[in-house]
Amino acid sequence: MFKRQKSLASERKRGLFSQGATRSLWKNDMRNFQYLSQFVLSAGPLKLIPGVRHSKTTHFEIEILDAQTRKQICIVDKVTQTSTIHDVKQKFHKAYPKWYPSRVGLQLECGGPFLKDYITIQSVAASSIVTLYFTDLGQQVSWITVFLVEYAGPLLIYLLFYLRIPYVYDVKESSRRLRHPVVHLACFFHCMHYIRYLLETLFVHKVSAGHTSLKNLLKGCAFYWGFTSWIAYYINHPWYTPPAFGNRQVTVSAISFLICEAGNHFINVMLSHPYHTGNNACFPSPNYNPFSWMFFLVSCPNYTYEIGSWISFTVMTQTLPVGIFTLLMSIQMSLWARKKHKIYLKKFNSYMHRKSAMIPFIL
Repeated sequence: MFKRQKSLASERKRGLFSQGATRSLWKNDMRNFQYLSQFVLSAGPLKLIPGVRHSKTTHFEIEILDAQTRKQICIVDKVTQTSTIHDVKQKFHKAYPKWYPSRVGLQLECGGPFLKDYITIQSVAASSIVTLYFTDLGQQVSWITVFLVEYAGPLLIYLLFYLRIPYVYDVKESSRRLRHPVVHLACFFHCMHYIRYLLETLFVHKVSAGHTSLKNLLKGCAFYWGFTSWIAYYINHPWYTPPAFGNRQVTVSAISFLICEAGNHFINVMLSHPYHTGNNACFPSPNYNPFSWMFFLVSCPNYTYEIGSWISFTVMTQTLPVGIFTLLMSIQMSLWARKKHKIYLKKFNSYMHRKSAMIPFIL
């Protein structure tokens, strides 16, 4: 009996001890939960960590075929989206050193236009493989070389005829006949005209960094040098006859020539301004300079003044070769003026209201 009561008492003690232990553990858990909650709340709201995105660069393969035989020449690989046609030409030049970039012509299709160097590959690519057709453009020269050679030749050629070298004119006739003052004036004006060309090419005009074929240089030299020889031969000939109306004709045409030369120079200076060049160019507007007021009437006043100079020179010298040269130059410049006028109409339609291309109210 006594043992049984003792065992019951020990069981009650164990139950009370287990209940106390569980209560103490429950209190400790509650305290830990409170501490954890306070820590989370003090840390602020949870922020999501953005996943790192790896940019994938797309590469193209450029297959270059011969435009005539359509056989594969090479494949230029690992070409990025931002690469240009000029970059492709550079890599092509590394593979084939004999074809330097300015000599390489690339087309999207045979017979199509040649792609400009600044065009990106992404703009012409329809897939990851781009096929371009190669054409050898031949020997190339820079544009600034073309202009300097074309303008330096007439300057030197005219001076040779002005000095009346013995291989061209008869020495006795040259010594007997005195030159008319218009001959000296014509030499001065002709030299001034081409010296202005050379100086503007070097310091005023924004000459393109591109190239052109050697054939174009030879054509330009043949035209300018040939006509200069013909003009200089007649004006400096010992039997040259002065203008029909004498000094009045020479004086009026000389003043007109100087005005046109000055106007041409000031217009070229205006066109070379950064505001009037590039893709974001704005159309030149007349300012305080009276020579710029021609912009009110025509879109290409530089051609207007240029033709005015040669018409004045024709009247002053009264020779057939100068007249033919002026006519041909007028035809060529009218074509250039019309082409530029169409471009101006697309870009600056509001500025081109009632303007002509080169000749006011006519052309």
